[in-house]
Amino acid sequence: MGGGGALSEGVVKKIVLSYTYVAIWIFLSFTVIVYNKYILDRKMYNWPYPISLTMIHMSFCSSLAFILVRVFKVVEPVTMSWDLYLKSVVPIGLLYSLSLWLSNSAYIYLSVSFIQMLKALMPVAVYSIGVLSKKEIFKSETMTNMVSISIGVGIAAYGEAKFDTWGVMLQLGAVAFEATRLVMIQILLTSKGITLNPITSLYYVAPCCLIFLFFPWIFVEYPLLKETSSFHLDYLIFGTNSLCAFALNLAVFLLVGKTSALTMNVAGVVKDWLLIAFSWSVIKDTVTPINLFGYALAFLGVAYYNHSKLQALKVKEAQKKAQQADEEAGRLLEEREGENNGSRKNDLQN
Repeated sequence: MGGGGALSEGVVKKIVLSYTYVAIWIFLSFTVIVYNKYILDRKMYNWPYPISLTMIHMSFCSSLAFILVRVFKVVEPVTMSWDLYLKSVVPIGLLYSLSLWLSNSAYIYLSVSFIQMLKALMPVAVYSIGVLSKKEIFKSETMTNMVSISIGVGIAAYGEAKFDTWGVMLQLGAVAFEATRLVMIQILLTSKGITLNPITSLYYVAPCCLIFLFFPWIFVEYPLLKETSSFHLDYLIFGTNSLCAFALNLAVFLLVGKTSALTMNVAGVVKDWLLIAFSWSVIKDTVTPINLFGYALAFLGVAYYNHSKLQALKVKEAQKKAQQADEEAGRLLEEREGENNGSRKNDLQN
């Protein structure tokens, strides 16, 4: 009885912790998106400089990541040569900087709700690029599902009350660069046995992101900021915004480490619906019935895709366990045969 009570208490504690991590991640992800929208939108804080905002984030995050890795040694740095860094991490940093630049730029032109709907195309982009780079196997069933997601997003776009072509192009570009980055992580890092968690990712990637963003910033935003001589950096606004961005990466580290990447995907769906509701009720963005119908269709496609990936992971895990069991049985059989042969030799000698 006592053992059962202790076990159930441990299970309850684990469930409570898991939901706590999910809630923290949803809250921080929600906060960063809304905060970025508030800063960049011309009708709100009116600071439409997405490259500058991204550079502030990267400076803050790379500094804190350095302190956590080198000073407090919260996580161990990855053993990496300069050659590997230049060939593998730097290209990923370039893609990440482009993805962040374009996605933050989209907040100037599009509503939060519509951006979340467009982000539903991420699995489509990742799968398509994965097939082209031969990291994914082409399956007609999966591609049909990808088409259904695309149709759903297309319907949502058709029903968008404040459709902006340039904003849509920016967000689609951000999705394309982010999907390419995710596939390149598999090709350039995972295939070489290198795994980066969110903290070590910032430690290695954020500095080169900052360098890549500096070049467009010099030509695109620096001249505009120079003309705006009345502007003074609000340390409270930008400090808390950057802190939220860094805390979000820590939350990803906790969530994936204590639960799984699939849990984060499911939590992401909940977050998207909450953002759409918030955008409609608080920010007063227009969300039409066609918007919702299209996104619901895309949402079902994404949910089916996540379910399929989960089933594939379960099958792979079962095969791995069966292989380990076969290897263990073979090893035990060899040991027994060795013992029997030894016994026979002793009998013969006697």
